[in-house]
Amino acid sequence: MKRFLKSSLEWLQINKPLGWAQLSHQKARLLVAMTGVAFSNILIFTQLGLRALLFDGVTLVPENLAGDLFLVSAYTPTISFGSFSRVYLYQADAVTGVAAANPLYISSAEWVNPEDLQNPSVDRTEEAGSEIDFFPSTVRILAFNPARPVFDMPEVNQQLDLLNAPGSVLFDRLSQDQLGPVPDLLSQQGVVSTVMSKRRTHVVGLFSLGSTMFDKGHVIMSDWNLAQRNGQDSLQQVNVGSLFLEAGADLETVRTRLQSTLPPAVKVMTREELMQSEQAFRASFPEGKILNFGAAIGFVVGVVIVYQVLYTDVSDHLPEYATLKAMGYSDASLLAVVLQEAVILAVLGFVPGYITSYWMYGLLTYLTKIPLTMRAGIALQVFILTLVMCVISGAIAMNKLRSADPADVF
Repeated sequence: MKRFLKSSLEWLQINKPLGWAQLSHQKARLLVAMTGVAFSNILIFTQLGLRALLFDGVTLVPENLAGDLFLVSAYTPTISFGSFSRVYLYQADAVTGVAAANPLYISSAEWVNPEDLQNPSVDRTEEAGSEIDFFPSTVRILAFNPARPVFDMPEVNQQLDLLNAPGSVLFDRLSQDQLGPVPDLLSQQGVVSTVMSKRRTHVVGLFSLGSTMFDKGHVIMSDWNLAQRNGQDSLQQVNVGSLFLEAGADLETVRTRLQSTLPPAVKVMTREELMQSEQAFRASFPEGKILNFGAAIGFVVGVVIVYQVLYTDVSDHLPEYATLKAMGYSDASLLAVVLQEAVILAVLGFVPGYITSYWMYGLLTYLTKIPLTMRAGIALQVFILTLVMCVISGAIAMNKLRSADPADVF
């Protein structure tokens, strides 16, 4: 066994790539190069992660909607602001192939941290409907008829009966800290009372959805409670209509029927189209362009760092390269060595950059309460960018190698 290990090590020593031999010859320089590539990776990962926070969170509601097709307003780019007449939902319900058409109402409200109500000047005996003044945060309201649920969330559907009580809501346990420690208070008290839009509100249950950079949290309530707050007319405008098809109905056929029946003011969309529409709306914001620019800066920083390392390495070994040229090695074979070094640096630098960024994603999720995961697509995207970055640096550094002339060196 010892003889086998010894022979294996000798074989590796003899056959190790020339690019690795040059990089590992000076450990300090290799460490600096790896640190530079890792730093560039961390910068790119961070910018792409923040971009994911900006865009991915906006699809939380569409991702969790129940239904086969969805009706939205054709005049607004997002379901948060756009609405259409409930009459069109009735028309859709009458189309052959549609089993049910359930409305979802989306709005926002001012939310008071329940801990602020510990102030003794507040009269806790006030009934739902009384007005109280506080400095609030903002929550997103998702309202529907509990008898006609619209979410594919078992945790929500198991608590539908609780929504029938006046002033009752379900609270998103993944909401940001500004809204208060509602989950802890609920486990202690059974019911948490607070103020939403200057009206007494009671948290009777929890669910998990998640916050975004635009919404600190979500609450779910019945459409009846929404009407008590905003008036019965508020139920005449629907933000999203969830359509459930009859068993065996062809989706595209039903969609064609709906489009021919409904006016141009209403769009019929699949879940994927709805998610893409929400992402496209947020992508038009300046924040997305700024984060893309930050990722590009990280790429440029990496190119400069790797170029400096490879250029210095080529300059230091210029006599050796010239000697190899004199021995008959072609420019292409020597240039392959530089590219080999670039690829090795890309791999070695990516590993610590990925590990550090993975930890940073967890930290960002903890601090912001916005779900951010290291997706395989993002990791692959950054790895490819790292390879391209290092290869570009190697290609630039090759110009120095082409100038290696045996006649000038000796």
